[in-house]
Amino acid sequence: MAEQAVGERTARELRGLARVLVRSGYADRAAVTAALTEAVQEDAPAADPAVLVPELVDEAVAAVAADAADWPETTDPDRLDAVLAELGSLGVVVVRYTSDHHAARAVLESAADPKGLVFFTDTDVWHAVDFGMLELKVWHPDTANVAPGESLLDDVLALLHERDLPAVFDEGRIEVTIDWQRRVQL
Repeated sequence: MAEQAVGERTARELRGLARVLVRSGYADRAAVTAALTEAVQEDAPAADPAVLVPELVDEAVAAVAADAADWPETTDPDRLDAVLAELGSLGVVVVRYTSDHHAARAVLESAADPKGLVFFTDTDVWHAVDFGMLELKVWHPDTANVAPGESLLDDVLALLHERDLPAVFDEGRIEVTIDWQRRVQL
């Protein structure tokens, strides 16, 4: 990276953003490119995004591909996907990698006879990439948070534990301990 045009700190921050965007495994190349282009234009206006962004993306993709060579066949995100699929089959609306709770609520409100909602945001995934903890929000069909002792919460926790994903309910959300090893296709 042309750090003289960007600066060491900004270069590190842009690499970090590229890392979480790519490792999330949810954003496609166009979305990653758009987010990084916006960041470069805002944080490094002297740099050429047409040159810098592909370099950042390629570097992040190469790093995750190298790491993936040592990952187990079934990763924590694979097990999470199985839990979410099962919840979906039970009538729970599942929203992955959404921008915010408003978008998740819109999906819930458009569903026919939902049993509840489980969702997580893009920033929740970025936190999981860096810190190994994903926050799942669980709502009733009326958008109220679940509470201890309620069957919807108990069911979600039981499914997570069955798939060897340690999880605890804390302050209105489920904190899932997860090693974010999601295979990426960009």
